[in-house]
Amino acid sequence: MSWRHRRPSLADLPTACGVRIIANMKAELITRFKDIMDDGGVIELVVWRVPQPVPPTSQGYKYRAVYSVNGVRVVGFDNERGKGDHCHLDGGERAYRFTTVEALVEDFIAAVDAARSKP
Repeated sequence: MSWRHRRPSLADLPTACGVRIIANMKAELITRFKDIMDDGGVIELVVWRVPQPVPPTSQGYKYRAVYSVNGVRVVGFDNERGKGDHCHLDGGERAYRFTTVEALVEDFIAAVDAARSKP
C-alpha cells in the first residue's frame, strides 16, 4: 500500500533475505522502501543489520532515511561512519538517539509529516 494512503509501520515495509556486502563486511538487508509522494517528493528508507557497529555508534545497524523534493534533502536520518547517529532537519544537522529500528521508522515518518505540513 502506498504511503499516500496511510502511514506505514515497520511491519508494512518490504524485507529481503540474504547477505549483502557493505564496506567489506557482511550485512543483512532488513528493509528497503521507496515511494514517490503526492508532492513529487521521494521518500526512501534502507536499514541493514551489520556484524559490527558503525563507529562511533554502538548498535548493530547501518541506515539511511531521506525525504527529498526536487533533488533537495528536506529530512534525513543516517549513521555515517565518523559522525554516528544523526538527522538533518530544518536545514541543520543534529544528533539523533537511535533506540530501535521501529522507533527510527516512526521518528522519520513524524519528521516527514512535520516537514510536509509546513507552508
